[in-house]
Amino acid sequence: MTAPGPGSASRHGRRLVPVAAGIATAVLLAFVLLPVVAIFLRVPPGTLVRQLHSSVALDALRVSFKTSLIALALIVAIGTPAAYVLGTRRFRGDVILLTLLELPLVLPPAVAGIGLFAAFGRFGLLGGALRAGGIQIPFTQTAVVMALAFVAMPFYVRQAVAAFGNVDPALLAASRTLGAGPGRTFLRVGVPLARPGLSAGAGLAWARALGEFGATIMFAGSLQGRTQTLPLAIYEEFSRGDIHTALAMATLLVAVSGGILLGVRLALRAAGGEEGSERTTRVSTSGSTVV
Repeated sequence: MTAPGPGSASRHGRRLVPVAAGIATAVLLAFVLLPVVAIFLRVPPGTLVRQLHSSVALDALRVSFKTSLIALALIVAIGTPAAYVLGTRRFRGDVILLTLLELPLVLPPAVAGIGLFAAFGRFGLLGGALRAGGIQIPFTQTAVVMALAFVAMPFYVRQAVAAFGNVDPALLAASRTLGAGPGRTFLRVGVPLARPGLSAGAGLAWARALGEFGATIMFAGSLQGRTQTLPLAIYEEFSRGDIHTALAMATLLVAVSGGILLGVRLALRAAGGEEGSERTTRVSTSGSTVV
């Protein structure tokens, strides 16, 4: 009897790899999709729509969208110039600076919340100065905005740094050579070229802000109509045993988050397509400068 040769074993291994990869992919998809599908199938659509019109759901929806959009605006306004500097320049300590800005990514949300409370609470690090000015931050919508901005900011900054880092330095240098100052170069050249990546980062940050729970409840509490966001309302209704209202708000968050993620994917694909076309243009013009 002839033993199988090395070629036979190699062919057998090539068949096993796609099968194993397919099984692993199916398991991962089932693990992710089953809980999501269960949210929509657990309660009839009519009941879900009716529960979304409850005062708890409407108040939480209003607070969530208001505070998350304010937080996103602050993140974009402050994070974009910082990301431009980090993405287009190299200087001593830039790695440490970027690491510090990304620290909230790995901090447990509860730690972020108690850190904000220790810094801005009534008896916190800046509590005395805030009290002297008649300012109270904890358990207000300002606290919600700060908590959301703290945890969501790295999602935008990381993407924005990468987007600015992919901008051709020659185009930025050409703008300055033609007399544009740093600010004009940033606004008229850097931001437009990095726009797809910036849009993707903003989408990720907004999705993260909408889903924030731990930092918000620690720093802002869960006061209906004031600081209770959708994740906090879901938890509270579930704790009370009102599974229908909790599921209704969960379906809304799933739908919004899924839409944002799809938008991010499309923005990143557009960015990839634009980069490819720019490379083709640069090669075909063989050294000509486009401004």
